[in-house]
Amino acid sequence: AETVRDQALFVSGLLKEKLGGPSVRPYQPEGLWKEIASTTEYNQSHGEDLYRRSLYTYWKRTVAPPTMVTLDATARESCVVKRSRTNTPLQALALMNEITFVEAARVLAQRVMRTSGESIDDRLDQAFLITIGRPPAAAERNVLQTALQRYQDSFRDNPQAAGQLLAVGETRRDENQDVTELAAWTMTMSVILNLDEMITKE
Repeated sequence: AETVRDQALFVSGLLKEKLGGPSVRPYQPEGLWKEIASTTEYNQSHGEDLYRRSLYTYWKRTVAPPTMVTLDATARESCVVKRSRTNTPLQALALMNEITFVEAARVLAQRVMRTSGESIDDRLDQAFLITIGRPPAAAERNVLQTALQRYQDSFRDNPQAAGQLLAVGETRRDENQDVTELAAWTMTMSVILNLDEMITKE
């Protein structure tokens, strides 16, 4: 759980690798603590603290960080010798929709659009080298090109949805990049971040 979150932050450039310091409170569904432990409020961290390594996440045993528990972190209510390893639809839902991963996909898209060439192939090559460590195979490239075209068409028809996607997370988007183009590349980066090779084959 910790590695999956940290590597998404790292490849996007969001991860803050400062050592030590107090625990931090990253994104969490609003009202979760109040629902389960009504005596306390969850005061979310801001700024760099949102992107500290998962090691520094504040942990309340009765209300463990939901995304980490979904990705097989233990609840810490009892000693566990070895973590379970599961593969569930809920994990895919979290990896494609939880704020941290959506924000990481957007920041990665901004990074790729800013540092690679203008062509789709150049950008896909750059994205794969950053995340997977190799260039995409021909079949992978074709699938991603088709997906990108579909996202571009969709966001061109619905720029409001593009704006909503790019507003996820506290990191400000690059105002110099076209909204619909950045949104389309954000979704494409999300696909790459969710590849089996990225998540389970470290």
